[in-house]
Amino acid sequence: MTQHHPWPELRGIAYGGDYNPEQWGRDVWREDVALMREAGVDLVSVGIFSWALIELREGEFDFDWLDELLDLLHANGVSVDLGTPTASPPAWFFADHPDARVITADGTVMGFGSRGMASHSSTAYREAIVRIAGALAERYADHPAVVMWHVHNEYGVPVGEDFSPQSVAAFREWLRERYGDLDGLNRAWGTAFWGQHYTDWAHVGAPAAAPSVVNPAQRLDFHRFTDHQLLQCFIAERDAIRAHAAQPITTNFMANQSWTTDLWTWAREVDIVADDHYLWAADPEGEIGLAIAADLSRSVGGGAPWILMEHSTSAVNWQPRNIAKRPGEMARNSLTHLGRGADAILFFQWRASRSGAEKFHSAMIPHAGTGSRVWREVVELGAMLDRLDEVQGSRVLADVAILWDFESFWAQDLEWRPSVELDHRERIRAFYEPLWRAGITIDFAHPGQDLSAYKLVIAPAQYLLSTADAANLTRYVEAGGTLLVSFFSAIVDEHDAVHAGGFGAPLEPALGVRVEEFLPLREGDGVTLEWPGENGLAADAWTEDLVMSGAEAIATYVDGPGAGRPAVTRNRHGAGTGWYVSTRLHGDALDVLLGAVYADAGIEPPALPDGVEAITRRGDDADYLVLVNHREDAAELAASGTELLTGADAPGTLRVPGGGVAVVRTDRGREGGDRPDS
Repeated sequence: MTQHHPWPELRGIAYGGDYNPEQWGRDVWREDVALMREAGVDLVSVGIFSWALIELREGEFDFDWLDELLDLLHANGVSVDLGTPTASPPAWFFADHPDARVITADGTVMGFGSRGMASHSSTAYREAIVRIAGALAERYADHPAVVMWHVHNEYGVPVGEDFSPQSVAAFREWLRERYGDLDGLNRAWGTAFWGQHYTDWAHVGAPAAAPSVVNPAQRLDFHRFTDHQLLQCFIAERDAIRAHAAQPITTNFMANQSWTTDLWTWAREVDIVADDHYLWAADPEGEIGLAIAADLSRSVGGGAPWILMEHSTSAVNWQPRNIAKRPGEMARNSLTHLGRGADAILFFQWRASRSGAEKFHSAMIPHAGTGSRVWREVVELGAMLDRLDEVQGSRVLADVAILWDFESFWAQDLEWRPSVELDHRERIRAFYEPLWRAGITIDFAHPGQDLSAYKLVIAPAQYLLSTADAANLTRYVEAGGTLLVSFFSAIVDEHDAVHAGGFGAPLEPALGVRVEEFLPLREGDGVTLEWPGENGLAADAWTEDLVMSGAEAIATYVDGPGAGRPAVTRNRHGAGTGWYVSTRLHGDALDVLLGAVYADAGIEPPALPDGVEAITRRGDDADYLVLVNHREDAAELAASGTELLTGADAPGTLRVPGGGVAVVRTDRGREGGDRPDS
């Protein structure tokens, strides 16, 4: 596997974060670069919120301070990811172009003084972002500090949908292009229902607030339109930069934390995937959500190395309860991202802000200064990453994929679904978590992509499934794959219309079963499943009445509305197997299901102690086993090779201290590094 890296200007694992020197005087700048050298920082993102200081009035630019800053960073060996500041237009822009303000679904006009972009459909905004992106690229395309371009910031956060007149007009044009004529639109939206038939394009609007539930097909298309408009803003800036500059161009995604953008589409438009990830403090096992985000970032980029553009050294400031990271947690978080494919470990931000909305957000230099624990850990992490430079460019390989489909999630989240407990986020976490605990490396996948490399594909929540994607999944099973589908899947097509033939119809050939009726449970109710060899398996929230068409019943309902009916089924189709589970399983019950599915797929999970992650990155000549111990006590793990952080030899086993990390290089052909055991 030849390693071709998307940013050859950098050597090794990049380290740094967002740098906002405009908040500080020149004396602090000089102190900053000295401290960056001490910490091993070699990459910073600059200028992301600096529009008002760069373009003082329309077309009037002041680059002097930025010239000075980039020269200072370059002289101190720090490379720059140069941002376009278009996520936060200046006050003068909104004064000059009041019609560029975002309007919410209830008609509220969004004001100035926060962050977030203007209307993504505003002609004035589009012109302004191209102007400043082009001006920056023309000036700094050949600056030796600039190794990458960073367009905008966290598209769709906090502003996604816009209901302004310009957006409504653009939505109509998007619909014309998508459907051709009103007959096509009326068919797609099912407008015969509730008398919504359209006879004039001028009558077609955005799904603003209405007396009752708005047409779900219209809502779904507005999600797609919003994603399209945001992406067009990115492309406009990217192309303005590319007219002058050759460095890689990216923007920072919010994998597993924002659902506004379809990252499968966006990843095709960036030169390298970058992600921002913040632990959810209320989650006592936030490392699992972190792993999901890292795996998703890698997956949307086709497995290529990616950039962790932002995470936090300690607490954030925007959650209900902002929990500080404990000693060693920052390194564990960072090494988990690295193990799952990140070749750059960056933070928000370098120096904690004294003013503004994020002054209580942690930073590499906290308010407590360089005498703090956080700073000591920042310096230690920089030294650790220096020892891991050879990992750069290696890749993560997986035998299992979990389906992740943003359009399906948008559709499922609309109103009036059969139960409030139909939560795709919960189901993805529910299936991901036992695989994570078992030490199985996971990719995420789109149902329409080539799945032939995977032994097992899991669909935890595929409410919307086109007939084309269903055919792709069926071919996967025919060719020998194992497919596991959870309840409330393959219900509607791409227009949120129930499939002809009923619930689950397009997957019936692969699964050998269809759903006659949904049987959701009342709040707090549960059911018991009879599974041979097990002493009753518990489930809750949801059941279904299944009609068999070739599948065998593996488990049946003992009680509840489906008593005596099949609950879990297995179907041989071609050379493969399709499994279907019609209820919400948790814990031991889900482990029983997965154990049977693993057997069909030929998967043998490695034996790992609870709370230990082990992920392998494969390079040209060596494998790199990244071990992260989230436990308080030490873990003995199978590993052969050289532990890169200490230089110690791992002669077959390695002891990783409680809360510790390790990275073991195993030269190709040397045994023992791929399947760590307890």
